[in-house]
Amino acid sequence: MRSPVEERWIRRFRDGDGCLTKLVCFPHAGGWTNAYRTWTLGLPSDIGVLAVRYPGREDRLGDPFPAGLDTLADDIADALVELARHRLVLFGHSMGASVAHEVALRLQKRGCPPTALCVSGRRPPHALEGQRRFAGTDEEVIADVLRFDESRAPVFEDPELREILLPAIRADYRLVDDYRGGDRPPLDCPVHGYTGDDDPEVTPEQMRGWADMTQGVFRLRVLPGGHFYLRAEEAALLADMRAVLSRTPPPA
Repeated sequence: MRSPVEERWIRRFRDGDGCLTKLVCFPHAGGWTNAYRTWTLGLPSDIGVLAVRYPGREDRLGDPFPAGLDTLADDIADALVELARHRLVLFGHSMGASVAHEVALRLQKRGCPPTALCVSGRRPPHALEGQRRFAGTDEEVIADVLRFDESRAPVFEDPELREILLPAIRADYRLVDDYRGGDRPPLDCPVHGYTGDDDPEVTPEQMRGWADMTQGVFRLRVLPGGHFYLRAEEAALLADMRAVLSRTPPPA
């Protein structure tokens, strides 16, 4: 039986009895689980596709925002303990990569590590110094979002949607600004990095720093595009993910 905590935090796009591998996806700052709704189409039917519901959005509008990224990771790790009995692969993009990594560390400390971590479009924790800050007025925050994702412009033109979205975006930006990263113990599982070749937020060389975060294998795949390369290149990304998931060993 699924726990109420797990149900509050996890949205399942596909998770049948035959899904022995669970791919858990972590949205970017201001992102929703819907960012991963189409991934079931590009992955085999025996791969469960799940996404993390952050507080303060979707059907969790009334839930308070976390005090910090570490607190958020603590809560998500609590929610994933039962799922960690399966083959568990974590994928996070941008802020989601940092959250997924911190969750992976907590699961490993509990003796139920993921079988792989996939990080996308985000510097590793020991290379965050000097990154830009995200604070600003409402208009500046919106402009920052649209600089990377012009498709969201119509959403911000709707006053009601804007009022719903802005608090979550600001809360996530605050998490990113306050997260200091630094040295972390290495993971035992492999780490797979993904990035766009024209991402202004992180260079391929910076992404290679994730190799320091594992005692296992690290590999990097660079795809065409900017910070949200994974939309236009979804087919190529998922083709690579299929290979990663097929190599994921069963749990001990």
